[in-house]
Amino acid sequence: MSFSAGRGFPSNRPRRLRRTAALRRAVAETRVHPADLVLPMFVREGLSEPRAIASMPGVMQHTRDSLRKAVVSAVNAGVGGVMIFGVPETRDADGSGADDPNGILNVAIRDIIAEVGDSTVVISDLCLDEFTSHGHCGVLTASGAVDNDATLERYASMALAQAAAGAHVLGASGMMDGQIGHVRGVLDASGDTDTALLAYAAKYASACYGPFRDAVESALEGDRRTYQQDPANATEALREVRLDIAEGADIVMVKPAGPYLDILSRVAAESEVPVAAYQVSGEYAMIEAAAEKGWIDRERMIVESVTSIKRAGAQMICTYWAEELAELLRTGY
Repeated sequence: MSFSAGRGFPSNRPRRLRRTAALRRAVAETRVHPADLVLPMFVREGLSEPRAIASMPGVMQHTRDSLRKAVVSAVNAGVGGVMIFGVPETRDADGSGADDPNGILNVAIRDIIAEVGDSTVVISDLCLDEFTSHGHCGVLTASGAVDNDATLERYASMALAQAAAGAHVLGASGMMDGQIGHVRGVLDASGDTDTALLAYAAKYASACYGPFRDAVESALEGDRRTYQQDPANATEALREVRLDIAEGADIVMVKPAGPYLDILSRVAAESEVPVAAYQVSGEYAMIEAAAEKGWIDRERMIVESVTSIKRAGAQMICTYWAEELAELLRTGY
């Protein structure tokens, strides 16, 4: 550090560029834009009106009609995309509602496409967990283990149904080995070479998913540690990403976001396709709970947490605050 002649005080003063809000904005290295944001949304079969999710204040299970209106609102706010999860009334061991053209997720996709068309990116959840009676992301063997290869066949059928419904991107979230290659092959063989695949390439077996399981009324028995990643491992995430890209992933995702910013940074440095990150339900719930107690500044924490995800390298950020944050950004927060 250099010093002013004869005074012994520093001449290099980084604080000069922090003195006003305008200066800070002018030199900001990371900027979140509404188009970076994806809003996860839930639609439940059989509802006559939206239903609040107790563990996720401000987030709803939608009816088909309220979902359409909420998507329009998000589009008008400038949000870059929506990610749709379906919650059926009935479930079975094979998750048969997942690829039923009249199943709640597929009809909701058609509803949204009819409402907003290509004005936003519509991402569907390509996984069985919301539809199975046991709550796992795949079908089970007689011994109760998740059958990887049999599950791939179910994913392929789901993919065809979701693509036919009009989804722009299929979010393959099940963490089955070979899921991207198998689904891509089936889509291409059907003549659908345009529907994109978002691979949940580094999805960790995290404790942060608890509120999400409330949102989809999960029937999970046991846990998902045999197919989701071990939180202790980092190199394994890069291997998963490489495999998914080689199999044809158009986008790769790290999930959760906040506890795995180191993984996100490493993936972003290596990936040759766009990188997404999911600020999951537990991250949302913890911030909302602390804010409700008056322990943190809610809006500042929302902006800071999402900015950190962008700074770590995410180009797409799935967050339950997407619409609210888009409004904050638009008004110059």
